[in-house]
Amino acid sequence: MMRKTQILTWAVVFLAVTNAVTIGTILYHNYQESQEKTNVAINSADGSNMINGRYLRQTLGFDAEQIASFREINQQFRPAVYDLTILIDSLKTNMFSEMQKSSPDTVLLRKLSASIGEMHGQLKYETYNFFLRLKNICTPEQAKELEKTFQPLFKTEGITHPPYRHRYRGGFQKDS
Repeated sequence: MMRKTQILTWAVVFLAVTNAVTIGTILYHNYQESQEKTNVAINSADGSNMINGRYLRQTLGFDAEQIASFREINQQFRPAVYDLTILIDSLKTNMFSEMQKSSPDTVLLRKLSASIGEMHGQLKYETYNFFLRLKNICTPEQAKELEKTFQPLFKTEGITHPPYRHRYRGGFQKDS
């Protein structure tokens, strides 16, 4: 009888530990998912990290006060950018669907294109505002690293220009 009680006791202990580990794993994964949602979808200069508190702490050396400020800035930036990105993607989908029609409505395409452009401009506004707010909480050394992180967002998108054209004051000039 004593042996049976010991086996049952160990079985209960084993099941309790297993349940605790399972619950801990679920909570950890839920926490990780919520952390991923708070990450800003801007790749760092090397493309390997998202800009989040951990990245800023490790790369820029943010202290606890700077991290708290970042979280506040990020909570304002993230929803605006997320909504804009969803709207832009939706408009692009609509635009591509219209382009595939045998007789596309060019007036609608022009409106969709203009809307995408306006929203992209708003996205750039939100991004530079986010950058400037972050830069305000940085030391001069941290600001230089922050610039490196944001630089890819403000470079050309791989569009090349014909060899006979040269840039001048915001435009292009044909070689004579």
